[in-house]
This record gives sequence, C-alpha cells and structure tokens, in this order.
Amino acid sequence: MNRLDFGVHKYMKTIKHFLAVASILVGLSIAATAQTSLTSLNGGTVDVQAQRGKVVILAVGASWLPLSGKQAEYTNSLVKKYAGKNVAIFFIATDSTNPKSKNYATDDQLRQWATGNRLSVPILRDSDGSTVLKKFAIDQLPSFVILDKNGSQSGEAFGGIDPKFDITIPISKKVDSLL
Repeated sequence: MNRLDFGVHKYMKTIKHFLAVASILVGLSIAATAQTSLTSLNGGTVDVQAQRGKVVILAVGASWLPLSGKQAEYTNSLVKKYAGKNVAIFFIATDSTNPKSKNYATDDQLRQWATGNRLSVPILRDSDGSTVLKKFAIDQLPSFVILDKNGSQSGEAFGGIDPKFDITIPISKKVDSLL
C-alpha cells in the first residue's frame, strides 16, 4: 500500500468511526426526547408527555411498597388542590408484569390496591419501571415527577416519602410556578 492509499484508508476509517459515534448520539437524543406512552389499567395507552397545555404530576410507585399508601394519600390531596385547573395527575405502577417476579402484581391486584387506598387518578403500568425510572432519572421509589405544559420534566424528581413531612408542599410550589 502506498502513502496515498494508506492516507485514504486512514481517513475513511476515521470517517466511519465518526459516523458510528454520531449515530449513537442521535439515537440517544431521540430516545431522551421520545414520548412516554404507558398502558392504562382502563385499557389503551396514555402518553404522559403529550398532555399539552397541562402541568402533569406523575406519582411513581408500586403497590408492594409500604410508603405507597402514603403516596396515594398525597396524590389524592394534590387531586383536590388542582381540581378544575390545567393539571393532569397519574399514578405509575412499577409492579412487575412477570409472574415469576417477587414484585409481580396483576391488573386486578393493582385495582384492589387503588380502591383500598382510595386512589382517584388513572393508573398506568410501567413494568419494573423500565421506562419512567430511566426517562426521568428516578433513583428511589416512591417518587413524584413534574412535567411542564410542554411535556418536559421540570426539575428533579421528588424522591422518597417521609411520613413526617408533607411532600405536597414542595410539589405544589413547583406546580404553581408552572401554571
């Protein structure tokens, strides 16, 4: 191989590497901005990021978590506070849909849990949290996520629940600032 051939070969190899890296970055960018459609217990799908013109509160939890009952209470409090306003509220259950999982729950079990906790919002399924935990950088359950009127996450997730602290106070401040 002469110098010219070697130079062209090296240049082409560099271009291929650049294109490979660029395509990975574009793919990650598209994934990060992709909509988040989840299955509703009532049938169909709901895209939580497509609630244009509404601030969205996502209560992300699981029926097997001891603090999810308290999360349901806080969620219902937020429902009352924002009734009639441009706010949509959803509970996203990260209970597994795999019967072999220790965190497995059927749709009927989730409905029973919701009824027992008087949860008054639509329940969406994200088996094992595979979509929302990554998408919204949630590192603990239960958590709350706020989306602005354009469907973008507004600040970090409100993670964890301390029964001695009313988490609806900082959540309400964030929501009020977006209305």
